[in-house]
Amino acid sequence: MDPIEAFIARWTAAEQAERTNAPPFLIELCDLLGVERPEPASGGGGPYRFERSVTHREADERQTTRRIDLYRRDRFILEAKQGANAPPQRELFTPAAEASRRQAIRNSPGWAQHMLRAKGQAEGYVRDLPADESAPPFLIVCDVGFCFDIYADFSGTGRHYAQFPDREGFRVYLADLRREDIRERLVAIWQEPHALDPARKRTEVTRDIAEYLARLARALEARHPPEAVAFFLMRCLFCIFAQSVGLLPERTSFTDLLTRCRGTPEKFVGLVGELWRQMNTGGLAHQCRSRREPKQAELRLTQLV
Repeated sequence: MDPIEAFIARWTAAEQAERTNAPPFLIELCDLLGVERPEPASGGGGPYRFERSVTHREADERQTTRRIDLYRRDRFILEAKQGANAPPQRELFTPAAEASRRQAIRNSPGWAQHMLRAKGQAEGYVRDLPADESAPPFLIVCDVGFCFDIYADFSGTGRHYAQFPDREGFRVYLADLRREDIRERLVAIWQEPHALDPARKRTEVTRDIAEYLARLARALEARHPPEAVAFFLMRCLFCIFAQSVGLLPERTSFTDLLTRCRGTPEKFVGLVGELWRQMNTGGLAHQCRSRREPKQAELRLTQLV
């Protein structure tokens, strides 16, 4: 059987036993992802281990020892839980069903609150870390054999953990491990979490675009005056901006124009020239009004181009 399918089948069928199941489940997950397993225990500390101990200070200065289910320094804190599947209707009044009802039934409102409390517990561990250990960028709340809720805070403060990558995609179900992009995301959390920082990605994209525009400008300047090239590129960039914020009508897409000209570049000058003439004279304003765009936006478009 395929390793991914075998993992999903094995753990989907696992009985509810959080403390017993969590370590082997996470070890097998590491093997499936091809990342390092947690290290053997060595005292209470350690950069990557199960049951990492931290000292919690109460308001009255008392100290207690708490344990993180799985900790990897500078990468993540994982809090493991294990919810219960709803029993079949015919088994609602069996002793096993009664025991299940005492736990949060998966995907129920009570289970959702249970998962949120686990997130709060993990955030508390962040505050309990020693001063020389920074807040990890990721928190993971794991319902063993069911799902992973992923939260991120790339600020280094540990105070603003939010659903990652967004509120629709932060919960990864076991079946989602069939997707390569999901497995790659988990591998990055284990190995290079800051590579997932959206700000870092934006910086990289901005740098790549700047380098590309510089190469394009140099190529055009070999045949045209630098001032004309700069003005041309400025207009192209403004068209892309105007399209992205809705200042251009939907049927007047600048990127669509470029796509249409890819196979027939001789049409580009005429098409883009007509577009720019309409933008300069306000010829597109009636189309914007039909989409109920603000008149202020129409004026800004015709003035800036």
